[in-house]
Amino acid sequence: MNRFLFPRWINKFVALAGLFAIGGGGYAGAMFMGATDDLTLNPGYQPTQPVPFSHKIHAGELKMDCRYCHVNVEKSAHASVPPTATCINCHSPIGEDGATKLSAVHPGSEKLRAVHESWDTDQSVPWVRIHRLPDYVYFNHSAHVTRGVSCVSCHGRIDTMEKVYQAKELSMAWCIECHNDPAEHIRPRELITKLDWEPEDGQTRREIGEALIKENNIHPRANCAVCHR
Repeated sequence: MNRFLFPRWINKFVALAGLFAIGGGGYAGAMFMGATDDLTLNPGYQPTQPVPFSHKIHAGELKMDCRYCHVNVEKSAHASVPPTATCINCHSPIGEDGATKLSAVHPGSEKLRAVHESWDTDQSVPWVRIHRLPDYVYFNHSAHVTRGVSCVSCHGRIDTMEKVYQAKELSMAWCIECHNDPAEHIRPRELITKLDWEPEDGQTRREIGEALIKENNIHPRANCAVCHR
C-alpha cells in the first residue's frame, strides 16, 4: 500500500511554485515602489510643447481666468485641454466677415503655426501631457475646486511660469497629507483661480480654511475606494 497521498514529483512542483510566488511578490513590490516613488511621478517635469504657450503672459500679465481655457474644471473630473477654437478666438487673423482682424494678437507669428495648422486641418494640437497620475488612481477636479481647493495647491504658481512644469510631487503620501489636514488649502470658492491670493484682515489661511470646512460641512477623510477604483 502506498503511504504517500501525492506522487513524489509534486515536491518539485511545490518548490517551483514557491519560487514563483516569492519572485512575483518581489516584482509586485518593486512595481509598487516604483509607481509611488517621487522620481517616477516626475516633479519638475517640463516637456517642450508644440506651441510655446506662456501661462506667465496669459494667466499672469493678462489676468486671464484659468476657466476661460479649462472650462470643465468645475464640472467634471478632468480640467480638459482647451480646443483650438479657444486659441483662435484671440489669435485668428480672419474675422467672421472674412476680413483681416485688426484685433488679432500676433496672427502671423511662427510660434502659432501649430495652432493655425490645427484650425485648418481640424486636427488637435498635439499637446504633451505634464501632470499624470498612475492608472489606478482616480482624481476628480470638480470635487476639489468646488470645495475651495485652488489650482495653486496642486499646480503651483502657474501664472508665473513661462514654460509649465510639474511643481508638486503628486504622490499618495502628498495627497493623504492634505486630506488629513486640508485647512491651509481651503479658500473661498470665488478665489480658487486667484493664484496670488493672500488673506486679509489679519486672518491666516488656516483660520479661513477651518471656518470654511465647518461652514461647508467638508469631510476630507475619504474611503480609499474614492480614489482607487
